[in-house]
Amino acid sequence: MSIWWSLHLRREAASVPLARRLLLRTMETAGVDPDISFELSVALSEACANAVEHGGPAQPAGHGGEPLPESHSGYRVTAYLDGDRCRIEVTDSGPGFPEPESERGSAPRDARDARDARDAVEPSERENGRGMWLIEELADHVRFRNRPGRGAVVSFDKILKWREGALLKAS
Repeated sequence: MSIWWSLHLRREAASVPLARRLLLRTMETAGVDPDISFELSVALSEACANAVEHGGPAQPAGHGGEPLPESHSGYRVTAYLDGDRCRIEVTDSGPGFPEPESERGSAPRDARDARDARDAVEPSERENGRGMWLIEELADHVRFRNRPGRGAVVSFDKILKWREGALLKAS
């Protein structure tokens, strides 16, 4: 069994529950265990909330070079249920994850992991790293990376468990 969907959402708080509900309904329909569905939906909510808060373009431009309102910049959520695994990707167009202190001034690169990104933030600002920590705790595999000049990508996987009698159970 394989199901996938992709959404392009505005950077507005109302988009977060929309993505979460779509994921929960898809997983319910497929027959995924409710506990696994809940964990993935919380991780998705955190990734979306980060995209809403931090994922805007540094200099969005519309026709004639005029800046676009922040609500016009968006982010993309893609979910794949393939066999016994679910993979979710949230892609934004913001400045990306901060570089670790040791790599500032070097060529752009992918963030090694969430810890590097959190460690690069001043201690007084670290309250903003909890969403990344939650994603790491709820998923089996997590990758945080930068797309130089184009934003950040958070992707995470989780092995699925199925309800008894699930119609779309992995074969």
